[in-house]
Amino acid sequence: MSLDFDSARLPNACLKPGLNVQATPTPLRPIKVGFIESWRLVRLSYSDPLKHTQDLERKYGSVVLHKVGKMNVVHLFGADANRLSLLNPGQVLSNKKAWDQIIGRVFPNGLMLRDGDDHRYHRRLMQAGFKNQAMQGYFKQMAPQIAQSVASWLPDAKSEKVQAYPIIKQMTLDLAATVFLGMNLGAEATKINQYFESTVAAAMWRMPIALPGTLLWRGIRARQSMCDFFLPMIPEKRAGDSQDLFSLLSRATDENGKGYTDQEIVDHINFLMMAAHDTTTSALTSMTYALAKNPEWQERLCSEIESLGVETLSSNDLSKMVETGWVMKEALRLYPPLSTLPKFSNKPFEFQGYMVPANALVVTYPIHTHHSKAYWDNPEHFDPLRFSDERKEHKRNAYSWIPFSGGAHMCIGLHFAEMQIKLVMFEMLKNYRWTVGKDYKMPIQQSPISKPTDGLPITIRRR
Repeated sequence: MSLDFDSARLPNACLKPGLNVQATPTPLRPIKVGFIESWRLVRLSYSDPLKHTQDLERKYGSVVLHKVGKMNVVHLFGADANRLSLLNPGQVLSNKKAWDQIIGRVFPNGLMLRDGDDHRYHRRLMQAGFKNQAMQGYFKQMAPQIAQSVASWLPDAKSEKVQAYPIIKQMTLDLAATVFLGMNLGAEATKINQYFESTVAAAMWRMPIALPGTLLWRGIRARQSMCDFFLPMIPEKRAGDSQDLFSLLSRATDENGKGYTDQEIVDHINFLMMAAHDTTTSALTSMTYALAKNPEWQERLCSEIESLGVETLSSNDLSKMVETGWVMKEALRLYPPLSTLPKFSNKPFEFQGYMVPANALVVTYPIHTHHSKAYWDNPEHFDPLRFSDERKEHKRNAYSWIPFSGGAHMCIGLHFAEMQIKLVMFEMLKNYRWTVGKDYKMPIQQSPISKPTDGLPITIRRR
């Protein structure tokens, strides 16, 4: 397969979709690069999207056409590009067409894989699981479970070296099972976790054909196993009055009394279980690493939770954990769980004086904007104070910090995620100090969801 890259150094112009910046928009035309360089850039897009995007922008500008075989891939950089992607004026872009190609065979019909009226309808029904009453119930279920789980990390010894990522991931899976499914997975937890691991890994397929033994083949088989696990539970969930998310979605109806089909319920639960525990695990792991590398902030947050004067958090205490919120936001800036936001162009449209063709994969990059000097002071430096009321760097442009996406596809569970993260951090800071080696730097796999490739080894000590 031959690859060409094209672009030219492009002008910086404000995003005004549908309004000609130039009298005649300029078509994007390829410039040639060598075969070896082409493949290096393709590999970088998977292994190091930050370096990949910084290289592309530095060499070619804020709009880059990258041709892979017959497919046009258009890279858009900057906050204006994020605004276009998230607000999607005129419905020029499709989430479904892009994500169907990436994860459609393992997470078909999830909320992120829908467009337009169909997406709005499914999201409206799903809101039943994220209303205030439901959230209060989730909080009451999670708080004691998190306290028990975190306390068990170091049962006897005064200090121990552990891998943070696997233990956090197991905890968030157990929490998702309690809150979303209304069950304790018990002995089945390992099996279910393997299913989720296989489906998420399948998003990294290199071969689009599901041959036996391939990532995609394993992911499709794991998805079927999850369907077989969840489908028989629906009649009981629909008939009962339980307040777990699975039950709420099973009973959710519109103004005409119409609800989800059984398969739609399973598709949403599969996707939400993956999205909830994988992305929250990513965020918690990044915070754990950042606080290990910056012990002064670890102690600062410890002082904040001590100032609350409580042994057990109430939901009202969450809003008082202001500095914990800054650290969470800074970790999400540096290590966004989703580094890229792919969409497909439904029709040609103009961006910064250039005509983007129809049927192109159009990609914007939270990770690129989060590290851009155009929006942040010393962007490579860990500095939670940038989110303080005094500095408000994230307010310089509404689309410079987008770890939860935005617009119609804003993460439906963002408040749930913040609640869970603060509950976990409260218990971690109350129980432990943790450190990493002086010269340690966390190696990161940024696709499909950001995580450490070494599990993040930390040394934890009881306070």
